[in-house]
Amino acid sequence: MMTFEEEIQNSGKLIYTTVGVSMRPLIKQGRDLLIVTKPQGRLKKYDIPLYKRKNGQYVLHRVVKVKDDGYVILGDNCIKWENDIKDDQIIGVLTSLVRKGKEVDFNSFGYRFYSRAWYLLYPVRVIFMSARRLAGKIKRKLIRK
Repeated sequence: MMTFEEEIQNSGKLIYTTVGVSMRPLIKQGRDLLIVTKPQGRLKKYDIPLYKRKNGQYVLHRVVKVKDDGYVILGDNCIKWENDIKDDQIIGVLTSLVRKGKEVDFNSFGYRFYSRAWYLLYPVRVIFMSARRLAGKIKRKLIRK
């Protein structure tokens, strides 16, 4: 079985479905088909790279800031930023998303609006997700009693 890096190196692209919820609502586990290709130069804000963390874990999250020496990256369904992701950790970039047989156009107004609005709503999402997490902890403690 080939690694993601080998697949992109050999065929120029990687086609797969994702596991996890970190990019919801854009990407839904088991529903969407992702096509990742080699990046053409440095990434731009709002690009969605596939990268490998130092612990070996593969991650597909959105670039929220481009720095001279790397990137700040955040999953659409996450509140913790990943700082200092380096170019040598980037394996590919999401270039196509197929949902229910239809390709999502990353150049469309709707997608560009979504990616920017979702990022701008980050402070609201932090409050909402933190409150939801706290409510879950309280609920679990009450159930144990």
